[in-house]
Amino acid sequence: MVHGLSYYIKQAWKKPSKELLRARMIEWRRSDAIVKVERPLRLDRARALGYRAKPGFIMVRVRLMRGGRRSPVKNHGRRSKRKTNLKILKMNYQGVAEQRVARKYNNMEVLNSYWIGQDGIYAFYEVILVDPNHPQIRSDGKIKWVCDRANRGRAFRGLTSAGRKSRGLRAVGRNQKF
Repeated sequence: MVHGLSYYIKQAWKKPSKELLRARMIEWRRSDAIVKVERPLRLDRARALGYRAKPGFIMVRVRLMRGGRRSPVKNHGRRSKRKTNLKILKMNYQGVAEQRVARKYNNMEVLNSYWIGQDGIYAFYEVILVDPNHPQIRSDGKIKWVCDRANRGRAFRGLTSAGRKSRGLRAVGRNQKF
């Protein structure tokens, strides 16, 4: 059976070339934390999440520090039950990445994001942004819902896919009961 381009891109990302990924991450570590990129690295994933190669859409790569999401161990004057490590951050890294990008590009709206790599220190994501004031976005029937005032600040209100996951709203299985 003959498959399309997106199938082969998806298969390539299931077992990425370690040398290529390593070289990319070395370059990404040296760059800024939030970088506007010309085109998506994972075209299949970006298109599945709503990206279109037209004016009004931009892609941003985000670098996040991993770790440090728990409070340090308390070691004085408490019984052992109260010395437990509690999570400080109840969100996933992807949601944090979306919020950081939304703060930097405050005239754009976060549509979605996806993972592109991680090492021992950093996690990297690509975030899809849409300009709600762009004429081509306003005239496109599929994406013009972003232009409504009710959809402003999606990343901060937990309305993206990562935000919904951290809020426990994404269905895990088919037989999940609500």
